[in-house]
Amino acid sequence: MRQELLSLPKGLAEEVSKNLVMVARLIDEDPEQAYAYSRIALRLASRVAAVREAAGFAAYATQKYSEALAEFRAAKRMTGSVELWPVMADCERGLGRPERALAMAGEPEVQKLDKAGQVEMRLVAAGARRDQGQLEAAIVTLQSPELASNAVQPWTARLRYAYADALLAAGREDEAREWFGKALEADKDGATDASDRLAELDGVEFVDAAIDLSDDDEVEDLTAGDRDEDDDEDEDEDPAEVAAAERATDVTEYYDEDDEEFEPLEQSAAGADTDLRGDQA
Repeated sequence: MRQELLSLPKGLAEEVSKNLVMVARLIDEDPEQAYAYSRIALRLASRVAAVREAAGFAAYATQKYSEALAEFRAAKRMTGSVELWPVMADCERGLGRPERALAMAGEPEVQKLDKAGQVEMRLVAAGARRDQGQLEAAIVTLQSPELASNAVQPWTARLRYAYADALLAAGREDEAREWFGKALEADKDGATDASDRLAELDGVEFVDAAIDLSDDDEVEDLTAGDRDEDDDEDEDEDPAEVAAAERATDVTEYYDEDDEEFEPLEQSAAGADTDLRGDQA
């Protein structure tokens, strides 16, 4: 990407680069904002392949599949690379054209993809089969040496998860449970919700143990015991000791302001307020 930006004037290159960085930072957390930054970069440098690719992914993340497909096609024309072929096929699925995605899965471009790209293409093809209601065909599509391998690769968790999900959709629950487990074993980064799917299959329900303090009756029950204990303590106290304690609080204490440990009361209270606001923020 840096090499491509060198073709632009320095000031323009810096501006485009800033927008592309924001796209990369926000695309997972705030896709709409990432899309907005991608449009700025596209307006500034539409003839840069990296910009067209970033705009494509930002549109894809916001489900603007027609726009994403157009940007990916433009980037492919500029670079001659087939790297974007799987995501282009998935855009066809997003546009409700699974038959086109399947046609792309059979094109020569697939053979030019690296292993990760070929696995991604297999996932897209299986998804297209499911779009057409062909569950068994989707399962067969996912069966591959990569699925059978015990080696864990970046794509392993997603491939196993897709296979488990297809099995479950086909009513093969026991097999699905096994493969969700295998997906979880390979999912070191938490890219899937395999653990939740396993819990659902096993009938595990997650109950919020937090107490609803908005219920006055529950609050009353919780605090009644504390009040009773306080009342008992008050009855046991010696009246003379209580009076002495009250007199002690009336005694003014003087501090040396030059003492490093001295802190005026008003400042302490202000500091406490600041800390509370900080916690709330």
